[in-house]
Amino acid sequence: MSRADGKAQNIPFGGYHYNIIPTEDAELTRVGPGTEMGEYMRRFWHPVCLSEELGQLPKAIRILGEDLVAFRDRSGQIGVLHRHCAHRGASLEFGIIQENGIRCCYHGWKWGVDGTLMETPCEPEGSKLKESICQPAYPAFERHGLVFAYMGPPDQKPKFPEYESFTQPAGTELVAFSNVYPCNWLQVFENIMDHMHTAVLHNNMTVEGVDAATSAGVSLEGFGDMPVMHWEPTRDGNGVAFVAGRRVGEDKVWTRITEMTFPHLCQIGSLVPSAAEERHSTVAMSRWHVPVDDTNTILFGWRHFNDEVDPRHLGCKEDCGVDKIDFLEGQTGSRTYEEGQRAPGDWEALVSQRPIAIHGMEHPGRSDIGVYLCRKLLRDAARKLAEGKPVGRADLNSDDPLAMYSQDSVLKIPRDPARDDRELLMEINRKVIGVMKDADRFPASERDAYVRQRLDELDDQQLSRKG
Repeated sequence: MSRADGKAQNIPFGGYHYNIIPTEDAELTRVGPGTEMGEYMRRFWHPVCLSEELGQLPKAIRILGEDLVAFRDRSGQIGVLHRHCAHRGASLEFGIIQENGIRCCYHGWKWGVDGTLMETPCEPEGSKLKESICQPAYPAFERHGLVFAYMGPPDQKPKFPEYESFTQPAGTELVAFSNVYPCNWLQVFENIMDHMHTAVLHNNMTVEGVDAATSAGVSLEGFGDMPVMHWEPTRDGNGVAFVAGRRVGEDKVWTRITEMTFPHLCQIGSLVPSAAEERHSTVAMSRWHVPVDDTNTILFGWRHFNDEVDPRHLGCKEDCGVDKIDFLEGQTGSRTYEEGQRAPGDWEALVSQRPIAIHGMEHPGRSDIGVYLCRKLLRDAARKLAEGKPVGRADLNSDDPLAMYSQDSVLKIPRDPARDDRELLMEINRKVIGVMKDADRFPASERDAYVRQRLDELDDQQLSRKG
């Protein structure tokens, strides 16, 4: 008989026994109105399109399972409205952008960016429709090439979280991009906590005969060694970070921190080979994993360009934009099916998990600790809201830029012949994330200097022996 739980056991040629596919984890993967995760997500700001996509014409978008239209009116205001006109349902993607607001093409009703009904040209003079009808609308604004919207209860609108990584180091330029993934948002988001895959998927996992240029395009130089990993919650359980420790020669250790902040932001360190060479560097990419609906996702983000995260200037601003990114081949579905088979990247690995990954068929190992920790914390956050408890983090109420944890550091710590080196690397991992968290108690103007000083103090330091 087939197993309904999808769990495979050690039965050679036993496919028949496992041909019933369990249902997906709806609590985490479903994002429409009224779902637990959907309601949780609606308490935060979301990127919904790139600024460059808003020109003379409105843009039809779909976010969290809702059909919307985004536009920039001629005065520069951003509107994000329900797509279908409240009058008779014609789509506002065919609307005419006005000096203030947008006019429905069908009967000319004019809507402001806040949904206010401004004109009803087909109605008698003196009509009071304007006093009783609004087009459903969401608050929205532009920032560094991204359009953000808040889709939750108006009286619970939070501040937009300003991280110090958005402005540090001085001279940082943020360049907007998007990547489209035809699969559930969670399997793309949690891929970040699965850092172990970089040592496999991104290191020459290619079919024989792939030319050197293609192979280099899907591989990450410097990430081939299997790291020593440490995962832990951040921001009172509203995020999770990993620290990956790798030995660089005999006398240096490269530690890399990446943080995922709920519901769907991740901030990643340097994306270029010099990450394993530079003394200290900060965030190279901020990326939001925005559900279009249950089976489609758009990654919106900023590439951070500065001399610290990319001292060799290997990145390319011109390669960032609508469904394109300058980082690593295989991040979009732009390649042919055969190209993806011969040199698979993240896009192929994640989309091929099914439109919604089936968690009940997984067989996790120790390398999956971060993925399962991420799911647990997200589930806890969504359930907290469902139980009527407050959502959000204490640091969102601060006027100070929010601390960043993501970074790369190369520390001068030689091997200790008296210790297992992996044990030593794990201790370093914990010390480094401890430094980042400890810096939270300082104002933003002092945090960076404090972190660098403390990390420098780890150099050549005799780390305590376990036990």
